Amino acid sequence: MSIFSDNIRFLRTQKNLSQQELADQISMSRVRYSKYEDGRSEAPYELLIRISKYFNLSIDLLLTVDIRKYPLEDVLKLPDNRILLPIKVDMEGNNVIEIVPAKASMGYLTGYSDPEYIESLQQIVFPFLSHGKYRAFPADGDSMPPHQDGAYVIGKYIESIADLKIGKSYIFVTRSEGITYKRLLEIEPEKITVKADNLFYQPYDIPLESIIEIWEYAMSIATKEFDPSTNNFDNQQIITMFQEIQGDLKIIKDSQ
Repeated sequence: MSIFSDNIRFLRTQKNLSQQELADQISMSRVRYSKYEDGRSEAPYELLIRISKYFNLSIDLLLTVDIRKYPLEDVLKLPDNRILLPIKVDMEGNNVIEIVPAKASMGYLTGYSDPEYIESLQQIVFPFLSHGKYRAFPADGDSMPPHQDGAYVIGKYIESIADLKIGKSYIFVTRSEGITYKRLLEIEPEKITVKADNLFYQPYDIPLESIIEIWEYAMSIATKEFDPSTNNFDNQQIITMFQEIQGDLKIIKDSQ
């Protein structure tokens, strides 16, 4: 029995349908359908499409995920017909948060849609977070003070670009950069513009086609004591000075 055959058997019984009734719904004979449910034949592509549309589930989900482990009412649908994200809760009903480790953050780009990879991540629970799907990502560099290297930013999954808000900070998972934590500056039809809170860094664009996932900032976990010497007025003066120099150089370049 394949995952696919287990899944269609489970989905059929959930709808209280006989094999004949489901076969009629997807326009085939009961004998032919039974071969797919019993795992005796592999379903052709056109049949996968029909079953996917009938149950309103993605093909990759039907083929690769044992949906008996993830009740359909407790999952979050992703865009582009991707695998669903299970929304896990503990015994008290609190959301379970997976932690993407700093040393393995690049591996997230290949494992984000693999349920086994996600299940292998360490987990934590914060009772005060509202309903939704949350994940913790490592902060990197000095671009988003006061979050230092070693800190973790917990994000709430955002289903659509339309849900983004100018001025809010987000974790963007992209094909080009991997995991990056930035503030949203502007939204255009084919791209977004983001910026770091550290004024030393310039805003830049992210093509929408490059974005895999977006997580809105919910809270952060500091793993080091805050060092006020790294965020004092003198440092801000230095940043301002560099920005003024950059502006002067641009004026000189444009005048040549």
